[in-house]
Amino acid sequence: MSRWPDLAGRIEGETHVMPIRVYYEDTDFAGHVYHANYLKFCERGRSDFIRLLGIDHQSLAAAKMGEPGVFVVRHIEIDYLKPAQVDEVLEVVTRCAHIGGASLVLAQEVRRGETMVARARVTVVLVSSSGKPQRIGALIRSALERFVNQRA
Repeated sequence: MSRWPDLAGRIEGETHVMPIRVYYEDTDFAGHVYHANYLKFCERGRSDFIRLLGIDHQSLAAAKMGEPGVFVVRHIEIDYLKPAQVDEVLEVVTRCAHIGGASLVLAQEVRRGETMVARARVTVVLVSSSGKPQRIGALIRSALERFVNQRA
């Protein structure tokens, strides 16, 4: 990661910001970003947000931070507001809206400059390797608490 310090985006105050370039493969027949790809962009934003906090998926699954677990999406709402096109640079902005016992609610925006092109509200749950919800441990909770943004 030291060779590419900004590969996972950057932390700005209470948010994580990650750049995404739109490639031809991301677009539909009309030349706009295909709707499902916004979900992929948001997934990358969530993953890199957690990674920048020192919590990577492999460590969670390998039980380095307690019982093995993974974050899974339980619920997602997404609004598509404006089209994005090939070669544009977008930013995925991620905020932590709420930390529950076993879940996180993340508010995400996909922006082109100052223009919001999509927004999502995602609930993820920490589950054990057997698929049962598990409490978010102290290490993860303390890493995320400063990012909880009630406005999100």
